[in-house]
Amino acid sequence: QVQLMESGGGSVQAGGSLRLSCAASGYKNRMGWFRQAPGKEREGVACIYSRSGATYYADSVEGRFTISQDSAKNTVYLQMNSLKPEDTAMYYCAASVGSDRCLDQYEHNYWGQGTQVTVSS
Repeated sequence: QVQLMESGGGSVQAGGSLRLSCAASGYKNRMGWFRQAPGKEREGVACIYSRSGATYYADSVEGRFTISQDSAKNTVYLQMNSLKPEDTAMYYCAASVGSDRCLDQYEHNYWGQGTQVTVSS
């Protein structure tokens, strides 16, 4: 069983930055960040494999967002820079044991409760 706890959401103006954190307990080999805006499907934002450190990003955030991990703290971070109003969503941390399709929500079976990110223009 894996438990996840997100923190770090909030409100920011366009162009600003936020850092999300996700503290995990239990075994998993990868963790990801997903987001869901009102009326839209949940989409994968970024993912990281625990052992290799390999990272994957959605095209919409590539170059603006960075996913990283602190293995000692069993925590994953999402640094979000140059935020845009279209980044506004509930952001969820996810974890699983798997080897591919890391940005596919159906590949993850452990989820946090989410943290709201609001970007105003």
